[in-house]
Amino acid sequence: MPSQVGSDLKASPEVSAYNRLPIEIVSGNGCEVLDANGKSYLDFYGGHAVSALGYAHPKLTAAIAKQAQELVFQSNAVDVPIRESASQLLVDVAPAGLEKVFLINSGAEAIENALRLAFLQTGRKRVTAVRGAFHGRTAAAAAITDYNEAWYSFPQAPFEVDWVIPESFEDLEKYITDKTAAFVFEPVQGVAGAVDLSPEFVQYAASLCIQRGATVIADEIQTGIGRTGTMFAVEQLGITPDIVTVAKGLGGGFPVAAVLCSNQIASNIKPGMLGTTFGGGPMACAAMQAVLEVVSEPGFLPKVADNAIYLAETCLKAGVKSITGRGHLMGLHLNQPAAPIRHALLEKGFLTGDAKNPNVVRLLPPLILNKQQIDQFGVALSEVLA
Repeated sequence: MPSQVGSDLKASPEVSAYNRLPIEIVSGNGCEVLDANGKSYLDFYGGHAVSALGYAHPKLTAAIAKQAQELVFQSNAVDVPIRESASQLLVDVAPAGLEKVFLINSGAEAIENALRLAFLQTGRKRVTAVRGAFHGRTAAAAAITDYNEAWYSFPQAPFEVDWVIPESFEDLEKYITDKTAAFVFEPVQGVAGAVDLSPEFVQYAASLCIQRGATVIADEIQTGIGRTGTMFAVEQLGITPDIVTVAKGLGGGFPVAAVLCSNQIASNIKPGMLGTTFGGGPMACAAMQAVLEVVSEPGFLPKVADNAIYLAETCLKAGVKSITGRGHLMGLHLNQPAAPIRHALLEKGFLTGDAKNPNVVRLLPPLILNKQQIDQFGVALSEVLA
């Protein structure tokens, strides 16, 4: 988890690529995790939005255990029943018109393949991205990630990128052209501090893409699978993208990602044009199917939406300046630097996230969070802000 406080607890054989919190997590149950000293923490960060069902969820762990006993792995060279059923379930809950799935391993890999599909569909060479975006660290994903100057280590980007400012309709008009292969956006920009794009902005961008023959790619790697209170955030924006990427919470902790696309775009793909060794493996598909079945249960998503409203109200009452985001992807904007507040919350037993905006505490709690746990967080937040 990114942080400005603490460091690795001890010398490690790992490359020092992360600033880590000064704790060591050894187990978890529900929304609670335990460190090596037995101290309990409520996880309001969910491991980068990955732990959608929290920890040790009975249906998810049973599905993984059962699949491990039956078939740990087989490649995409053969059919596997769990892959077919999990893929069909994902299509069933996806926005209408997204009828094909390509399974891979991670969000960045999903973005890479989504861009590849857009280039194949249009034959064009430019991409329009949104300032503040974070799409990943692989070559193409990083090229459409804002702030990448500090760490983009490739000699050159693989294509030209045109940048638009969030909510600038003038920028959309200027930079979505007949040379644009794809317009790529996050419904809520997580790393930027849970900055949500308006339906009007996204709808205008989509209308320009239709007029000018560009592809619309929605990066739902953080927002997908219920995090915003609907299965996909684009359901709240009033558009159906040509391509949607999803990862993080899709496997509830098991690495799995997917690219969803229309039949028209899928028709451009011939055997050998896309590929993955581990993508669509039986274990990943079992985890994905279990998560989708739980999130699809009647009443589950309305409860997520209701608890998100309660969490926002609780944080405002605790003294937060303002809140951005949707559902369980929330940015708490403070009148002071967020790092000391996050450290104080950690000491009180709450895991939270940082953001590119230094005055924002980012929350991505498991979707199973309840009002009692929100109340506990509200008390702690009011104490540290006071």
